[in-house]
Amino acid sequence: MSNIKLFQDKKIRTAYNEKAQKWYFAIIDVIQVLTESSNARRYWSDLKRKLVKEGYNELYENIVQFKMQSPDSKMRKTDCADTEGLLRIIQSVPSPKAEPFKRWLAKVGYERLEEIENPELASKRAKEIFKAKGYSDEWIEKRMRSIAIREELTDEWKERGIKEQREYAILTVEISKAAFGLTPSEYKKVKGLKRENLRDHMTDLELIFSMLGEASTTEIARNTDAQGFLENKVVAKKGGAIAGDARKALELESGQKIVTDENYLPEKKIKKIDGKKK
Repeated sequence: MSNIKLFQDKKIRTAYNEKAQKWYFAIIDVIQVLTESSNARRYWSDLKRKLVKEGYNELYENIVQFKMQSPDSKMRKTDCADTEGLLRIIQSVPSPKAEPFKRWLAKVGYERLEEIENPELASKRAKEIFKAKGYSDEWIEKRMRSIAIREELTDEWKERGIKEQREYAILTVEISKAAFGLTPSEYKKVKGLKRENLRDHMTDLELIFSMLGEASTTEIARNTDAQGFLENKVVAKKGGAIAGDARKALELESGQKIVTDENYLPEKKIKKIDGKKK
């Protein structure tokens, strides 16, 4: 399970290994937060050599690579470490943020244990984060519902033989193309997004049609007993098309496009020249 955690409003990519019951953290993101380096990747490369010279011979054994979304939106293998390994790395990074970051790590681990015992806490915390970012209660309810529908769909795919992350991504693209006429990458460009989560920047109606496409896909897969990647790819197109047809019907009647460049990014400063907006 991959996720994004926030440390002082800075994004840290994470992955939770259910089997090991551990969080793993993208080391380069941690380096960026602690050092504010202009080239965190180079800093990490130099630090690895330094750690080995200092006798940390287990360094490479403790590094795990997970595929994570990079700034160009592609899934790339990323060096990650668990809490114990990360604490060893942090000790070698001179930064006033080191101690606060250690406390943050402990909090992340504790919260995950709480969420395992009580899954409702995960939902509650997600709502609190959206609320703090300024989202409306109505939007938050739709977003939480969309998360539940997405999880139901991915669980269904898993039961039907979809195992590879690449296959999940392709099926998601098929639903999006049929529902909105855009791949997720194209959709993000419309909204001016980079690493941000697309659905966190959808309007109410965009979320509704996204949910319709995925809920329809789940329902068709169950009733047709679709098995394997190829059969589920056909189903994904059908499920997305149901949402696409409904979207087009609403656009025809309302005269307004559903897909919009509206997003929840901080407003950009508008330069003025001679008193006019530029």
